[in-house]
This record gives sequence, C-alpha cells and structure tokens, in this order.
Amino acid sequence: MAPKQAPKPEFQEGERVLCFHGPLLYEAKCLKVAREDKQVRYLIHYSGWNKNWDEWVPESRVLKYSEANLQRQRELQRANQEQQAAEGRGARGAAPGRRGASALQQKNVETLFQNIPRAELQVQIPAELKPLLVQDWELVTKQGRLVALPAAKNVDSILEDYVRHRKAHGGTGDHLEYAADEVAGGIRAYFNVMLGPQLLYERERPQHNRVLASHPDVPMSGLYGAPHLLRLFVRIGTALSYTPFDDKSLALLFGYLHDFLRYLASDPSAFFDVSDYKEAPEASQKAARTTETSQKAA
Repeated sequence: MAPKQAPKPEFQEGERVLCFHGPLLYEAKCLKVAREDKQVRYLIHYSGWNKNWDEWVPESRVLKYSEANLQRQRELQRANQEQQAAEGRGARGAAPGRRGASALQQKNVETLFQNIPRAELQVQIPAELKPLLVQDWELVTKQGRLVALPAAKNVDSILEDYVRHRKAHGGTGDHLEYAADEVAGGIRAYFNVMLGPQLLYERERPQHNRVLASHPDVPMSGLYGAPHLLRLFVRIGTALSYTPFDDKSLALLFGYLHDFLRYLASDPSAFFDVSDYKEAPEASQKAARTTETSQKAA
C-alpha cells in the first residue's frame, strides 16, 4: 500500500487570509507553509500587529479572505462587543438587569465558542496588557534581564487583592463575587503547575533553579509575580480545552478568567513595573570579567 500523501495546502505563502486568534477573526498574511506529520501548518502574521505575535497555526484556524468570511468576522466582532456591553451594564449594578445581562453574556460567549475548534480556544488578553507581554519578552530574551525574585508583589497577593475587590464591588452578572475564591484558587493551581514546564524563557531557568533551592517549601505563586502570571493566560486556554467541562461550563470559566484580566488591565501600573527587571547575575559577572580584562590589557 502506498504511503498516504501529505494534504495539499489550502493557502499559499504571501496569501491574504483571515485567522482565528481566540474567538475573533483577524486579517492576516500567510508567511510560510509547512507540512508536518501529514498536517499542514501556516506561519501567520496578523496585519497591524507586532511581528512578535507571528505564530504557527493549524489549517483549521485559517479562512479564505472572502466576503462571506468577512461577514463572519463582523458577526463575531458584534457578538463580542455585545458581550462587553452586557458586562459593563452588569458592573454598574442595576439589580433587575443583572440576570438579563448574565443571560446575554452567556449566550454570546457560547456563540463565540461554537465558531472555533475546541482545541484552539484562547483567553483574550486585553489591549492594555498585550504590550506588557511584548515588553516582558524583549527585556528577558533581548536585554538579558530577569524579574527580581521573590517578587515584591507575588501572584498570591495579586489574587487575594482580586478576591477582595470582586467581593466588594460585585460581579458582572454571573454572581462572580461568590465564585471569586474558587476562580482565584483555580488560577493559582494552574500557575503553580504550569510555571516550570511552560511559562519560563530558557535564560530564566538558572534563576528558577536557584530560587527553588533557596525556597523549597514555597509555591511558585509565592515567589513569582505579575509578568509570569500574565504569561499563564497565553497558554491556559489550550490547557483548559482538554478538560472534561461541557461547552457551557467552559464558556463560563473563560468569562471568569476574562474578568480577572480586566481587573489587571484596569490599572496595569499597580502590577507591572519595568524596574522589577534586573540585570542577570551571569551578565553582571561577564561584564565584570570584560572590564577586568580591559584594565589588565591597558
């Protein structure tokens, strides 16, 4: 029997396309095509986005740039805006409208979830926080800086502040003030499990090993802070897509995660400070050796 041939790519390099990023469709360009393990993947650049957001995606996330799909893009955007508006009305706290806002929000979220493959679900990072992810990447991978550890404001304290805030100000229509403890506990649990294997850049691993040795009985959420917590939300969607939740429960959970991110986005400066990034010890030692060598040569 002849071996099964790799599928023919649906899209070509340089082609203008639409691509799912989370529940929404964005205009994009196909930069490269790769066929791996009998599957086709595309390197996508989102139009108008920093190239750091370029990513390899499966064919299931890419659509032809056509009027029909542009209409689908507009419908998804409209549903997302209605969801945000419903959340805003719920946050203003009119008691008779809370249940109605909750139902509309839930319906819209479920509609969005039905439009993308479950394995491709992604948490939507607020626009106010996306530049911080890029800045974090550049500081660590390009400038060789590391977040000082233990963090001055760790993940545990951030989550505790969120729970107090949500209980004091109420939810967004889904009685989130009563679920805040469970939401924070879930975020904490995923952070502690995923930090080591999934959330660190390679040059951060020596520091990670040192801090583990120095604080063997402290969970990661007690050592790391906001930058690493924000990285969690880039990856947690994929992890949650493999859980046994039904679509409605998963939609509700994502709504809770988005509420927490909006809390961070309401005042990013309270959680993110570039001064928390320090020169790595290895870089300091290398600079010292270079200076010493130069002085001897002189």
